[in-house]
Parts: sequence; structure tokens; C-alpha cells
Amino acid sequence: MDIKTKLLEGCEKQLAETINNLKSEMEEGQKAANEYGLPKDRYDSFRTQLLRKRDMFAKQLAKANEQLDILIQIDTTKKYSKVEFGAVIVTNKQNLFISIGLGKIPVDNNDFYAISPAVPIYKVMEGKREGEEFAFNNVAFKIEKIY
Repeated sequence: MDIKTKLLEGCEKQLAETINNLKSEMEEGQKAANEYGLPKDRYDSFRTQLLRKRDMFAKQLAKANEQLDILIQIDTTKKYSKVEFGAVIVTNKQNLFISIGLGKIPVDNNDFYAISPAVPIYKVMEGKREGEEFAFNNVAFKIEKIY
């Protein structure tokens, strides 16, 4: 199995855990609101607070599902020659997977950072090719390999 497939599986696994946790939190919020019952009077904000918490988790769940949809679009068989969405970038400082912002994903005893195309470091290195250099936060990076 190649590195990109392993990274994609790692991202999907991490996102699946997040989705499961959010679903559990939503269910707990709804259960707590149901157990509390109807508002005791029009100034009773406790039930409303419980339902707001449930709605907050629902929004986070929708965002996680959107991220999963984005991950599904990545073609693991495509060969990349420049920095773009779906590429795995190995630099002299760190390894990056241009996908969604999930943070550190360990693969084969190496740490890769899943980043979104919306982050500033991506904007600096977008379109660069193997062997090219770029600077971010006064740190020089050299692109060693692109998968």
C-alpha cells in the first residue's frame, strides 16, 4: 500500500472517530433535554441551553461530514508533479498532505501533517515543484519529493 493511501485511511479513521464522538454528544444532549422535560416556565433556560449544546454538536457533525466528502475526492492513483490539493509533500523540515486540516497523521514511523489548501503555508508553496524552495515564517523549506 502506498503512502497516499495510508494517509487517506489515517485521515478517514480520525474523521470517523470525530463523527462518532459528535453523534454520541448530540444524543446525550437530546437525552438530557428529554429527561429534563418541558420548560418549567418561560424564563427556564436550562432546557434551551441543553438543546443549544446539541445543535452546536450538530453543526460540528455537518462540518465533519463535509470534510469526509472532500477526502473522498482525493485520487490516490494520481501522480502529482507540483504542490496542489491531494498531493503528499516531503520537505527537508516536515511532511505534508494537502487535504483537510486534521493535524498530525503518523504513517510508517513518519509524521505527516494533513493541511487544508486554505492555510497560509499552502498559499506560499502552491504550484511549486520538486527541488524548489520556499520560505514560511522565516524558515526555509526545500521540496524533496511530491507524491
